[in-house]
Amino acid sequence: MTHELKQIVEAALLNQASNIKNVLATVVDLDGSSYRRPGVRMLLSSNGNMVGAVSGGCVENEVLRRAQSVFKTGQSKIMTYDGRYRLGCEGVLYILLEPFEVSNEFKKVFFQALENRNEFTIASYYKKEDECVGDFYSTVSFGKNDLFPFSKNHDTVTPQNKNVKIFSQSLPPCFKLLIIGGEHDAVKLCKMASLLGWEVDVVTSIKDPKQIQDFLGAKTVTANTPEAFTVSSLDKECAVVLMTHNYAQDLRYLIKLKDCKLPYIGVLGSAKRREQLQNDLFDYTTDFEDAYLESIHSPAGLNLGAITPEEIALSILSEILSIIRNKQPINLNTISGKIHSQN
Repeated sequence: MTHELKQIVEAALLNQASNIKNVLATVVDLDGSSYRRPGVRMLLSSNGNMVGAVSGGCVENEVLRRAQSVFKTGQSKIMTYDGRYRLGCEGVLYILLEPFEVSNEFKKVFFQALENRNEFTIASYYKKEDECVGDFYSTVSFGKNDLFPFSKNHDTVTPQNKNVKIFSQSLPPCFKLLIIGGEHDAVKLCKMASLLGWEVDVVTSIKDPKQIQDFLGAKTVTANTPEAFTVSSLDKECAVVLMTHNYAQDLRYLIKLKDCKLPYIGVLGSAKRREQLQNDLFDYTTDFEDAYLESIHSPAGLNLGAITPEEIALSILSEILSIIRNKQPINLNTISGKIHSQN
């Protein structure tokens, strides 16, 4: 959800430049089940625009309507939305509505944290009462000395009211997908991954360099060789897909990635090619952990019956998502009870 907050901050800055007021809606609690979990946010603008969503689209207009008092008074409040008799979610949402202002200092620290791929924490103070107006607000912390309220109407200390509840959420860096390859299938994978809100970096062959405009949704596009490629920007919130269509290139990149401790490395190709890659890895180096071999998925993707480049991209992204969320892919209609585990 980090990418969603980024989109909200960017939209709020544009609104502020046009003297348009912002209200932030945050789902801070839930009784029962819902389309999305606590921690999801939506930006409401005084001109009626909305960025993001707190549900699947059935709640948002009601949230905007009930946020009008916050636009008028500047006072935060809690609203509830009971979907048990109107929706299929059978839950009660508790939503914090608060004025949202992005200071220059917060803007600087926030975007620097995103660029440095640092985790940060948001704390929201609320009550489980409908139409409850009071000292309810959120703060975001980037470290001991970097604590910001979302509104200038509040300081950054805990409310004095002891009955106030706290919803705390740690947000990791935006998930990153590194695509190594510059052919048509890499273009499709890049576009679809960007729709998930993932940061996408593309590395193409130095013999056939491409431009950023060739890859819709990419953050960066560079040309490189396995030997010159640096892995310093890769962390546990990253996945890599090798799409070079060149066996020697794939092998050299795999050797370069062996110490990165990535959750997922996908490689295009057949099962026979996978066995050859593993054998050659042992021939070139034995200095890697078992977890590294387990992180390599080749052929990349889930068996969805994919045929077209777009379908293959979907199968790869589905496999990555199942790995990073630690889920075994199954049909949802086989589940009894709640889909999401309680955290």
